[in-house]
This record gives sequence, structure tokens and C-alpha cells, in this order.
Amino acid sequence: MSELKLISVTKRFNQVVAVNKLNLEVQKGECFSFLGPSGCGKTTTLRMIAGFEDLDEGELLVDGEVYSSSYKKYYLPPEKRDFGMVFQAFAVWPHLTVWDNVAFPLQIRRIPKLEMEKRVKEALQSTGLSAIKDLYPSKLSGGEQQRIALARAVAINPKVMLLDEPLSNLDPKLREEMRFEIKDLQRRFGFTILYVTHDQAEAMALSDRMLVMNLGVVQQVGKPLEIYNEPANKFVFSFIGLSNFLKVRVREGKAYPLGQEHGPPISTEAPSKYGESCYAAFRPGEVDLISGSSESGVPAIVTRSTFLGDLVDYRISIGSQEIRVQKPKKNGLLRNGEACRVRINRIHWFPLD
Repeated sequence: MSELKLISVTKRFNQVVAVNKLNLEVQKGECFSFLGPSGCGKTTTLRMIAGFEDLDEGELLVDGEVYSSSYKKYYLPPEKRDFGMVFQAFAVWPHLTVWDNVAFPLQIRRIPKLEMEKRVKEALQSTGLSAIKDLYPSKLSGGEQQRIALARAVAINPKVMLLDEPLSNLDPKLREEMRFEIKDLQRRFGFTILYVTHDQAEAMALSDRMLVMNLGVVQQVGKPLEIYNEPANKFVFSFIGLSNFLKVRVREGKAYPLGQEHGPPISTEAPSKYGESCYAAFRPGEVDLISGSSESGVPAIVTRSTFLGDLVDYRISIGSQEIRVQKPKKNGLLRNGEACRVRINRIHWFPLD
């Protein structure tokens, strides 16, 4: 049986459909991420699961038990749902010590004192806060304050941990460290994680599976590598990782950059299902740049090059279109204005908008 199940869940705000007929099953012990741009409906979905928003249509079930149902006119309030919640804001109480911050939700639930002390101690140990348990939040770093929020959620022994962009207020290095800590906590305690983020790297690193949303509609559900390698549509391809979309003209199975139909093709295996014109989509790292007098590849010009440490980031002009290419610095540096040729190693095909 799935841990959590959403059946045709819909949520509206006035005339705006924030979430549209969402169907989803999340398995016990799974780390499942909701990924999408701001306003796509991912946080609204999490809030409906938490009980902070009631759904307008559909049903929410946890371990087969109905938590919300528009059909049965039933709604279980958030305080009766066995969920831990970690918000984007640290949401710690400034007048309470670290220990008291973690203990407070257990006191509200009237957990016996000995059991409460045991849980708080274990939660502090698991989040690396034991040594600073008597300090107040004002004395702590952002990362330590976010650990308080995690420890507080862990201490209630939740069935499901709900995390709403919990790392977005941290600096990049600390954000990366906290990803691993969250994953370690999940392995240690075995709870299910529902994780909302707009950060693709975060979702890819943490998720067993993830869902990509746009405008309240599910675009694709799958394992991170599946979604990256086999995107369901142009939106998913554009949102997961860096992307290029080159308009092409298809003739007899060959694809030519739009406006350069009399030159060499970028592919001799273009599909016919999108008609005479479509997008050739590819990643910046899936392109070879060939300098010199080689006749292989499509002629192009370097319009900009930026040194990024291990990589050089290029803007390459192919006729009136521009693409982005990233190559290791060991390959040498092409100069701005230098002529080159482009060879694309892997292409996804999508219809024109």
C-alpha cells in the first residue's frame, strides 16, 4: 500500500486553478520532490497535504485512511495529521533555547516527560545540535537554525516529513551540506519525505522520484535520471538542467538550422512527425566545437566566451540563432569572433510552440 495517495486533487483561488486534477502515489520511505517554477502549484499541493489548505475536489489518503475528501465532506485538521513540517523560513522561537524549541511541539502533544526528553535528545544528536542545546537562536548561524527546525520535526516521529524549500535561505555551500544531512536523517528514521523546491540540483540529489509541475498541471513523474534523459515535453527539458533549442527545417530526414538549409545538416536522423519545422533540443555539454579547417559540423561563430573554472561557457552563433556550449578548459579557449564548427552528439526533438 502506498504511504500517501492523491486522487484528482484540485485547488482554486477565486477563478485561478492552482492545482488541477493531481493524481499521485508516494511509497513509504520514499523521498519525493515537487519541482517547478514559482506559482506552479507545488507549495499549494504541500499545504493541502499538511492540512493548511483544504482541497476543493478530490481525496487525500495516508496509509489508506482518508485525510481529506470533497466527496465525503471530510477534512482532518493539521494538528491531527502525523506530519513533520519544515518551512523556508527557519520558524524558530527566538525566546526559547535550542532544547526548548525542539521540545515545544511535544509539550503541546502532552508527551510524557521521560519520553519527551528521550526524543529531544535523540533529535538533537541526529542533527548535530547537542553541544549547543542551551543557546538561543540569535547566537546561531542560519544552518544551525535550520537544523533546529529539522530536529523539531524529527522529534514528533512523523509518518511523513514535509519540507517546503527548506534550504533556499542558506548559502550554496551550506545548502549542499544540508542536502546530505536530510538524506541521512531519512535513512536513519525511515520516514517518507515530500520535498518542494525550484532548485533542479537539489531535487536531483535528494529524490528517489520527483514530479515536475507547471501552471498547476503535472508534466512528468519519474526518477531523476529518467526525467533528465527522457523528458516528456519541451517544458520539462527546459526546466531540468541547461538547455538549447535550435529551430530547424526538416527535409528528407535531415535537419538544417533555420535559414541555413543549403549548408550541412545538424542531423541525418530527424523525425518527420513534427512536419517541416521543429526544435532540436540539446544540452550545452552535448556539443563538440571544432576549430580550424575541418569540414565536419555546422559552421558557426563564437560570440562570447566566459571562464568558469573547470569549464569555459560559450555563446555560439549559428546563423541568426545562438546556442550555449560548455567545454572543459583543457580543450583550449576559442576567441570571441573566431569561426568554428558545431557537432551535436545527442538531440531531443520537440514541436515548435
